[in-house]
Amino acid sequence: MNVYDFDGTIYSGDSTFDFFFYLLKKEFKVAKVLPDFGIAAVKYKLGLLTKTKMKETFYRFLKMFSDGEIDKLVISFWSENENKIYDWYYKKHKDSDIVISASPRFILKSICKKLNVYLICSEVDVNTGRYSGLNCHGEEKVNRFCKEYSKESIDDFYSDSKSDLPLAKLAKNAFLVKKGGRIIKWKL
Repeated sequence: MNVYDFDGTIYSGDSTFDFFFYLLKKEFKVAKVLPDFGIAAVKYKLGLLTKTKMKETFYRFLKMFSDGEIDKLVISFWSENENKIYDWYYKKHKDSDIVISASPRFILKSICKKLNVYLICSEVDVNTGRYSGLNCHGEEKVNRFCKEYSKESIDDFYSDSKSDLPLAKLAKNAFLVKKGGRIIKWKL
């Protein structure tokens, strides 16, 4: 089986921020979270706040929408942004592919279903912006993979980030995806 990070790896960009800016164009009210998020980001950089808590500050924009609105907006977002999936991914795609991402399920579930890939990701409540569990990042990606696929091995792993080194070490082959979708062998 092949395992992929999503943002910057098979998708050219960061789906969370792209979705937020997509919303910003349609619903300027989401800009209200930016000052608090800026403060939270500084606190995170200073070690005063966890990454999960910082991101929860950002996801407060979800509270501004009624039930079902976000799901509809996500579908609309992907209809405009699906073209940012790298062509190389379609050529390598297998039905056994897994995406492991720090991005939240509410953003990735519809595109991963369309791509026919299994999704392991951060679980963020679409109504409150709160995480259930940890942000699926770094070592947490390994924990989640091992929990669901303890007897399986990773043939090829692809990521754009060295924070995915713990997962890359589990793979038979690991590849770094550079800007523009250029793939190089990851020297572990």
